[in-house]
Amino acid sequence: MNLNDQFADGDILIDDAATADDVADKPASAAPKAAPRLPQMMRRIPVTLTLEVGSARISLQELMAIGPDSVLPLDAMAGEPLVIKVNGAPIGRAEVVVAGEQYGLKVIDLDGLNLDLITS
Repeated sequence: MNLNDQFADGDILIDDAATADDVADKPASAAPKAAPRLPQMMRRIPVTLTLEVGSARISLQELMAIGPDSVLPLDAMAGEPLVIKVNGAPIGRAEVVVAGEQYGLKVIDLDGLNLDLITS
């Protein structure tokens, strides 16, 4: 079973480390906003969600020299949050987590996800 099958009903992973006490300690202004409801016809539109670790600009000659033991430095620092992209557009930042036997993502913030524009 893949993630698409597991979350076909729109479920998302919740961080099990958060407890009721953690939620109670947060001020009301820090409470997450409710996700906007999408029209039924839009709920099944597929999008590609990717996490970008970083990038490197190299020459074609350097590309041709890459082998199994090659190491390429990226423009991101170790421990830095990864960029969440939807269909290539950055929408936020996340950390990689282990979800069962698969990798998952823990969302840190969402900057560019504005569903209000498409739902109004």
